[in-house]
Parts: sequence; structure tokens; C-alpha cells
Amino acid sequence: MAGGRAFRPSAPRRAAFAALLTLLLLATLSFLLSSPPPTHASHRSSYLGASPPSRLAAIRRHAADHAAVLAAYAAHARRLKEASAAQSLSFATMSSDLSALSSRLASHLSLPEDAVKPLEKEARDRIKLARLLAADAKEGFDTQSKIQKLSDTVFAVGEHLARARRAGRMSSRIAAGSTPKSLHCLAMRLLEARLAKPSAFADDPDPSPEFDDPSLYHYAVFSDNVLAVSVVVASAARAAADPSRHVFHVVTAPMYLPAFRVWFARRPPPLGVHVQLLAYSDFPFLNETSSPVLRQIEAGKRDVALLDYLRFYLPDMFPALQRVVLLEDDVVVQKDLAGLWHLDLDGKVNGAVEMCFGGFRRYSKYLNFTQAIVQERFDPGACAWAYGVNVYDLEAWRRDGCTELFHQYMEMNEDGVLWDPTSVLPAGLMTFYGNTKPLDKSWHVMGLGYNPSISPEVIAGAAVIHFNGNMKPWLDVALNQYKALWTKYVDTEMEFLTLCNFGL
Repeated sequence: MAGGRAFRPSAPRRAAFAALLTLLLLATLSFLLSSPPPTHASHRSSYLGASPPSRLAAIRRHAADHAAVLAAYAAHARRLKEASAAQSLSFATMSSDLSALSSRLASHLSLPEDAVKPLEKEARDRIKLARLLAADAKEGFDTQSKIQKLSDTVFAVGEHLARARRAGRMSSRIAAGSTPKSLHCLAMRLLEARLAKPSAFADDPDPSPEFDDPSLYHYAVFSDNVLAVSVVVASAARAAADPSRHVFHVVTAPMYLPAFRVWFARRPPPLGVHVQLLAYSDFPFLNETSSPVLRQIEAGKRDVALLDYLRFYLPDMFPALQRVVLLEDDVVVQKDLAGLWHLDLDGKVNGAVEMCFGGFRRYSKYLNFTQAIVQERFDPGACAWAYGVNVYDLEAWRRDGCTELFHQYMEMNEDGVLWDPTSVLPAGLMTFYGNTKPLDKSWHVMGLGYNPSISPEVIAGAAVIHFNGNMKPWLDVALNQYKALWTKYVDTEMEFLTLCNFGL
């Protein structure tokens, strides 16, 4: 009615009308879900046998379904095209850079060696980056490589599961042993930053006198995870009463050392703590002649990371030091650890927190007591201790020849009959048997990578908390109630973290 108020049905009528529509919709859905779809052969006959309106409705419905599928394919194709364009640009840029570099090298052949060295170094770095880019891209172009990688993954997972069933537990190496894509991206970005400004990052910085000063507090961290190591250093620095007395010796694989140097050059160690960055190739005594670990790895008899076993060479790596605290890279320091250098180890080599309770986590869980040598030398009921926070008296270590004893056990276990060769803990339990001083449990609270039921009081009272287990704090599967304990030490101003999709 012109100039009048539009008619509006009353609230009860609107409710009844809505209910009627809902019932009709539910009835339609029920009919559609309960009706078996026609086979391909019967599509045409079903259209012809139905009335014209029914045929049109069926055809319209099928057309809409196919349109939705094609729209999804189109969206996926657009994403692939964008990724391919970015990859093509990256390849073209790298190819152009290498061509220009090749021309420069050709024009500098007659220069003296000192003048050629910087150019040679730049060439080596760019070739290394090109190899990484090519390796990253190979899977996308090589179908056979994809099939082989999938086959290898399936086989490896099957082996892990079989081993876990035999041992009665799930191996943490399934998750912890691989490098997540975000961490690999971070290392790549750091390497790119180094290549962009090679003069800004020293290859072999002058050693600081603090690195060999036995009066300071020295830590060893073996890792290829630059983000995790930065959290260990930052948390220890903030917890320390006098950060300038704390020295971190970080040892990584040679391919990751440049990434570590870029990180700590851009984000210097906080509050005056000292950080020495090393690759295991910096230690000439680590060779196949002197180390059965390297011999077995080179012979293909050990599917383990060499970094995991470097802890057994601490006295040789740091000959000037008397005491070192070994920290794993998945820990957070909450209290000043200076007290660890004043603990009396009663002449023992290793100080560690024990993890046995009742009949659980005793030597019988980690060693094969069907072997005569294990039966003769070890008590199956002895309490196992944990890696994560370990205090080592290096003078007592040298006195007792612990590295030599470790070598003996590694040679005995060449065929993996004494302990599971994928785990480094049994080797430590054997090497330091009878030579370990139990520490107060508050020094090292573990389980934040698998146990959701640790009390807040226990965590608050811990000097170090340990995210051992599969649910690492930098992974999406991390336990939410603990993740903030780690992320609050992450330097979120580092721009590469955003670029590499870290969900922090």
C-alpha cells in the first residue's frame, strides 16, 4: 500500500514458516542421501525416463557439481602457477648470477692469488646455494625421485614402527630426527643473506679469550637447529646473575655453520654472554682412523647423526676446560645455572638427573641383557639417568679414559646386538656406569614434549625444562599449555621467521 507500512507476518507465523522450510530441506537431504547414485551406464536412461522438469533438475544438479569440482581445480592450478613463477624467477636469477660470476672468474685468471681468494669464496658460496635450490626443486620435476622418496619414507616408517613394537615404546627419532620444512627454510634464508653481503659475516672470527678460560661457566650444545639454539642461549642469559661469565660452545654440521653465523651476527648474544660457533669438521681428530663412530657411519652401519655422538669427545674438543655442562637444544633455562659449577660430583665424571621410578626406566629397558658382556658388567635394575642437562668433570673423564671405553662399546655394538643403535642414551649409560652422580630433580624437569600432566608447580621450580619427546615447541603438534614457555624467548624481530611460516 502506497504510503502505508509494509505487511510483516507476526513472530509465530515467521517461526512456523522457518520450521516448515527446515523440514522441507531436511526431507530433501534425506532423499538425496538415501537414494543410491545412478551408475554411469544408467545416467542417460534415467534422464530419458523422467519428466522434463525432473530431467532439467538432475542435469542442473550434475552441472553444478562439476562446476564446483572444476573451480577447485582452477584454484589449485592458480596456486601451482604462482609457485612455479616464483621458482622460475629464482632459477633465472641464480643462473644469471652464476653466468656473471663465471665471466668475472675468467677475467681474473691472471690476478695474484690474494686478489682471487674473495672471488673464489663468493663462487663457492653461490654454487652451494645453487645446489640447495636444485636439490629442493628436483623432487618437483623428477617423478621417479618422488616415487623413490615415498618408497623410502614408507620403508623407514615401517622400520621405526617395528623397532618401537620390539622395544615397547615409540622412538622419538621419528619426529625429532627430521628437519621440519620451516627450519630448512630458515637455514636457506640465512644462507641467502650471507651471500647477499659476504663481507658482513666473518668466516673465521678471531677466537675470544673467554672460550678457553676455565674460570668461566662453559656449555656445549650440539645442534643443527639455529632457532632452538638461540632460545637456549637467550633463556640462559636472562636467567643468569652475571651473563658475561657464561660461555656457549655451539657445534653444528659444516653446511649449517654459515646460517648460525648469520643469525648471531644479526642477533648478537644477549646481555654479554659469549657464543663460539664451530663445525665438527673443525676438529681434526674426528676421523675414521680414530673414531669407530665415523667408521660405522661411513660404512653405512649407522643411520644416526654424528652430532648426537660428539658428546663423547668433549675433553678432546675443549682441552683447556675442566668442567662443561651439556645442554640439549630442546631445553629452556629458567634459573641461574652457575651453581652447577660448584656441585661436588664426588669424583664422578657425569652429573645427571635420574628418571627411574619403580621398575621403570632401568638399565634393563635400554640394554640387551641376553648378551653375556651386558650381564657381566651391568645391573639390570640400575637406575637410568637422562640427557638434557649433564655436568661433566673433564679432568675425571680424562683420568678414567671414558672416551676410550665408549670406543670399546661402540666396536662391540657394531652389529647392534648390545643396544638399539638409533639411540645415544644406552651408549652413555654404559660408558658412565658407576661414574654418575645423581642431581636434584629440580635441575632438570623433562617430558614437556609428550606429557600433558606436569604440574605447574614442578615446572615453575625447575632450573631447566626439557621438551623431550615428539611434540617439540617449534612444531605445530606442540602441547599448547607449555608452548609459551619456549616462544617467549624467540627473537620475533628476526624477519626470516615470518617468511618461513613459523606459527609463533
